[in-house]
Amino acid sequence: MSSPVVFIDGDQGTTGLQIHERLRNRTDLRLVTLAAADRKDPRSRAEAINACDIAILCLPDDAARQAVASIVNPAVRVIDASSAHRTHGEWTYGFPEMAPGQAERIANARRVTNPGCYPTGAIGLLRPLLQAGLIPGDYPISIHAVSGYSGQGRAGVEAHEGQRAVTAPLFQLYGLELAHKHAPEIQQHAGLAQRPIFVPAIGAFRQGIVLTVPLELRLLAPGADGAALHACLTGHYAEAAHVRVLPLYESRLVKHLDPQVLNGTNDMHLSVFFNEEHGHALLAAVFDNLGKGAAGAAVQNLDLMIAQK
Repeated sequence: MSSPVVFIDGDQGTTGLQIHERLRNRTDLRLVTLAAADRKDPRSRAEAINACDIAILCLPDDAARQAVASIVNPAVRVIDASSAHRTHGEWTYGFPEMAPGQAERIANARRVTNPGCYPTGAIGLLRPLLQAGLIPGDYPISIHAVSGYSGQGRAGVEAHEGQRAVTAPLFQLYGLELAHKHAPEIQQHAGLAQRPIFVPAIGAFRQGIVLTVPLELRLLAPGADGAALHACLTGHYAEAAHVRVLPLYESRLVKHLDPQVLNGTNDMHLSVFFNEEHGHALLAAVFDNLGKGAAGAAVQNLDLMIAQK
């Protein structure tokens, strides 16, 4: 059996570069990218995408839609790392650990949409608890997350590492219009009845994410205390290779969360912190925004699809 041809469209962006780095020494596939002179040539891009087995799109949303529209070869499979298709019903959501059977659905899919970086953490924390009935579907969810500046793409890297990096702020809260594009994705795939409040931020470090969701225990289902929340997540991810729920004894010793601790990996750590006296719980996710939040997830999905070929 010949090695599958994998075409990365947009290999010069932050996600594309990371995917290329993770794949370039693989011998079980043939990696294809466009020469610099052909990257903006529609004909060259169309030829490349229709000649491959699996295309990984690391493009702005509109360009990703155009790339998909150019496919005439029915055998071509796609992993889209943009946000263009994340709430599209005909695309398979590329979060293998999200639900039982999701990895198999990805393996057999023709069109896979990579999750957003922030939604990976939010959905990873919320969906199992909502499906178990511990968090009501209409709970007023608030999400706060801090990402490394690479989460803003090439512009973020240039702002912090380029010639004018000295002017870049150490911390920036954004999305203040409360209309961030990730909110519908989180709502749909977590199973929320209403749009969550999502407030993201950028820190003066290159990559990594800490995402947190505060909960009022009195508003949860009867018996849904901190230990029950933890047990639900632990059971859901018991067999997951890339998602680990910190044991309660470990979380009780944690005094701070380092967003960079999993950089360079495709892993995600989930934690449940709670104070029964005050009736509060805090769900937390730590992962690499360019790993499990982007390139690592794309390669994980690619491996599932190649194994099924």
